[in-house]
Amino acid sequence: MKLSIIIPCYNMELYLQECVDSLLNQRLNPDEYEIIIVNDESKDNTLKIAIDYSKQNDHIKVIDKKNAGVGAARNSGFDLAQGEYIYFLDPDDYIAKDTLPILLNLAIENSLDILTFKTKSVVEKRYPISDNLGDKLDSLTIEDGISYVAHRKHQNEIWWYLIKRDFIKNTGIRFIEGKWMEDAILTAELFCKAKRMAHTNLDVHRYRILPTSAMRNKSPEHYNKVIYDNANAAHVFDKLILTIPSNHPNAEACIKRLKTRQQSFVFFLMVRLMKSDISVSEIPAMLSDFEKIDAYPLKKFIGEDYHGIGYSCLVFVFNRKPLINPFIKMFRSFYTLKQ
Repeated sequence: MKLSIIIPCYNMELYLQECVDSLLNQRLNPDEYEIIIVNDESKDNTLKIAIDYSKQNDHIKVIDKKNAGVGAARNSGFDLAQGEYIYFLDPDDYIAKDTLPILLNLAIENSLDILTFKTKSVVEKRYPISDNLGDKLDSLTIEDGISYVAHRKHQNEIWWYLIKRDFIKNTGIRFIEGKWMEDAILTAELFCKAKRMAHTNLDVHRYRILPTSAMRNKSPEHYNKVIYDNANAAHVFDKLILTIPSNHPNAEACIKRLKTRQQSFVFFLMVRLMKSDISVSEIPAMLSDFEKIDAYPLKKFIGEDYHGIGYSCLVFVFNRKPLINPFIKMFRSFYTLKQ
């Protein structure tokens, strides 16, 4: 079997059908791939939809489990997967027609640990056809993951690349469970372990922007959890950075990019703090912890990957401790008046 596609689901009855249909519309033989739908104790008709698909398609499997979050759901799907390559897809997203066979051929023929590809954000308009399907694709540049990170800005999310199953299994890397930013952590960890990876300019994935998505959830409990989980990600990246071998020719550039990403967690944590109900009295202790791992002040955030007047103005404030508390208090006052 060439490919296992793992879809973690929680209350996705409105979108799961389009997601699965896009996978069935790929000119792949059923014996070449499997779709593993992991129901994370949905309260709507997600499980019924998944089971109906599995009854009609022998290569679609369903795992029904107690709610434990997306990281645990993805781990459960991975444990069942049998494909040579693994693809983690979110149920509210979908794939452009006839693109998966091309990806698989590229990955298998070049014995890649990881193959990344292009994605397009969508709101209401559908884009079922790839922008460059049938065009001659750029030649692959195959390099190890440290060099890949050094040479290009990468996305945190898990859905813009295929992973060789034996590679991820041998690393022992799994999604952290019970925390957000789990794919940002796993992505960086996998990339830094890869020996052969490449990027294709094939337009493949459709990322649906939903106001109800988990990362846009504005409930105080969830919002605050994301803040603390961003802090956790910054500390995990400190340990990851220490694993980069100093004698690698692209070590310095890779570490620079990882430091930028680490400080991005702190930056966006601070942005979220502006709208949260977490007491400003907690901020000094947070900043002190970040200073110990060189994630604060934000001296390595602004640059090639993050730039612009908005970023620069906020960094100016965030890097000056005496300004932070009055700035956040003032922002919260105006933000509350606008509600």
